Amino acid sequence: MKIIKFISPSLVLLFFLTGCNTFYSAQSVQYKDYRITPGQKADSSFIYLLKPYADSLNLTMNEVIAEVGITIKKDRPEGALGNLMADAYLHMTEQKFNTAVDVAFMNHGGIRLNELTPGPLTRGKVFELMPFDNLLFLQKIKGDVFQEYLDYVAAGGGAAVSGLSFEISNKKAINVKIKGKPIDKEKWYVVCNSDYVITGTPLLRAIPVSNINYLQRDALIDYFKQLGREGKKITAQTENRVVNVK
Repeated sequence: MKIIKFISPSLVLLFFLTGCNTFYSAQSVQYKDYRITPGQKADSSFIYLLKPYADSLNLTMNEVIAEVGITIKKDRPEGALGNLMADAYLHMTEQKFNTAVDVAFMNHGGIRLNELTPGPLTRGKVFELMPFDNLLFLQKIKGDVFQEYLDYVAAGGGAAVSGLSFEISNKKAINVKIKGKPIDKEKWYVVCNSDYVITGTPLLRAIPVSNINYLQRDALIDYFKQLGREGKKITAQTENRVVNVK
């Protein structure tokens, strides 16, 4: 008696597919740097290919969105430029998130220009000021936890703030005032900060965030455009928001 064995067509197909394909994985990766200098001959075909994009980009970046009225400088623990940026974040997040915001921060290292000088402000200059695609997040933080965060900020030398003032003594934040009132450790505050700062700070990382995918740079552009439409020049000054004391 003969036993007839049947092989499923799907099994045959699977064997065929797996048996005929070769899979490769990289064993090593090597990089080589090429130095491009002004003396090198330009590739005319490449320039021709990119020209429509370059023209469009230059047109966008050269758009004047507002007028800077005075020299606005970066400094620490407080600088007029940081104040300006933090004010822009507080103002624009209240509009975009449709909620009251108590405090806004701008980390010192994220300010990529040392100053804004009087004259027309272009969109491209804002990209120089804030070249990173960082987002603005809102968090509800209880006063006692917020005090811990401010101590962390103070230990790092301070940060640009809006809606807030404090003194730095022995790397601690003292005499903290929010919207002119002493911090209440039992109260909940709505705080605006960047995703970069929040994700990099263990104390903040565990706190839920509100996010509408609003870039810090877009907030600056929107704020400056509003000032321009209102016929106002961009100005800012130091106001003893963050002060070093003995």
